[in-house]
Amino acid sequence: MADGVHGELDRLCDAGVGQVIEWRRHLHRNPELPNRESATARLVARELSGFGLDEVRTGIAGHGVVGVLRGGLPGDRVAALRADMDALPVPDRCGAEFAAPGGTSHACGHDCHTAMLLGAARALAGVRDRLPGTVLFVFQPAEEGPPVGEDGGARLMVAEGAFDDPVPTMAFGMHVTPHPKGWVGYRSGPVYGASCLVRITVTGRQSHASSPWQGIDPMPAAGALLTGIGQLYRQVSAFSPVTVSIGHIEDVGRYNVIGETVTLWGTIRCAEERDMDGVKRRLTVLAEHTALAYGAEAAVDLLQDVPAVRNAPGWVEAALPTLRRVAGADRVVETGATLGYDDVSELITRFGGLYVMLGVQDTALDPATGEPAAVPGGRGMAGNHHPGFYADDDALATGVRLHAHAAYDHLTGALVTR
Repeated sequence: MADGVHGELDRLCDAGVGQVIEWRRHLHRNPELPNRESATARLVARELSGFGLDEVRTGIAGHGVVGVLRGGLPGDRVAALRADMDALPVPDRCGAEFAAPGGTSHACGHDCHTAMLLGAARALAGVRDRLPGTVLFVFQPAEEGPPVGEDGGARLMVAEGAFDDPVPTMAFGMHVTPHPKGWVGYRSGPVYGASCLVRITVTGRQSHASSPWQGIDPMPAAGALLTGIGQLYRQVSAFSPVTVSIGHIEDVGRYNVIGETVTLWGTIRCAEERDMDGVKRRLTVLAEHTALAYGAEAAVDLLQDVPAVRNAPGWVEAALPTLRRVAGADRVVETGATLGYDDVSELITRFGGLYVMLGVQDTALDPATGEPAAVPGGRGMAGNHHPGFYADDDALATGVRLHAHAAYDHLTGALVTR
């Protein structure tokens, strides 16, 4: 029975891959920022409704959508398949004819995630009479973080009851990466780090540039703070990776005006969540005292905590047969941990399950390091969040099948924690 359903799922997934590519290209051309995914959510809800699901719930945590497919056979397991929908304020230089205009793009690949999960939903609906349990298709807004001052993301979906009825017994997701096309990466233990958004506001006193002594210039304090932040890692064990990165600086002034404030925006990333409180404390002390040394003041706001993504070894062991069946045993590899973050951790921590990587670029694994490297004649390698990030359509079929097989294997008891 199981082999027959696996084969039917493959047939349905492959038959629908053309539509998956169309969805992906449409979404790529029309990206929407976190908590603004209204058109994306409408497309998702419309397509899910056309698959004949039992329910399509909308308006969750803003623009979140959850499709509910109840199988035709008795079963208590509930597989939650998750895709994120939001884009980034990054220009699109991927070079494709469907590249997005303007300064917003799917430079992280969430267009692929959304399209692949839609494809899996259609395939699983085609075998619903042979599903012993329930599948939730979770389309999440604001994975990249909601605008400051707004709530959003996976935590808000949980708080608004998206997973209360039925409660998942497994959460599964994946992320497209610059690994070789169609390859699947997995890891036991920490996969992505814990993250915290940081806003540091350095306040001085405004004056004209011709008379700086009449004010307090916040700019030198901000510069010294940047230098000091680069040394914070030395206050944490070298065996517990952390990083504090400032990615954006705002000032209030003009070329001939010493402004009143400078605001630094960045993130703290920790491989181990136990280090997060200590790094927050050290950063706060550093900011306040550095500003004070220049006669200024600093206020540190610590926002949008996201827990680390951790794959329990038992879930990985149970999933490996599924991953190898879908991608091929020689294309399933163990990857290293990163300090990227993903709030799918909110689901995996609560419900169990796992998160894997799907390669989508013209790369090969360096035999010496195990890391992806560009191959001759290919499009090269561009990391997530880079303007040149791209995903090859050829890899989407593997992602569709991964979702479908993971859900079915969980419902039938093959993919459960050991």
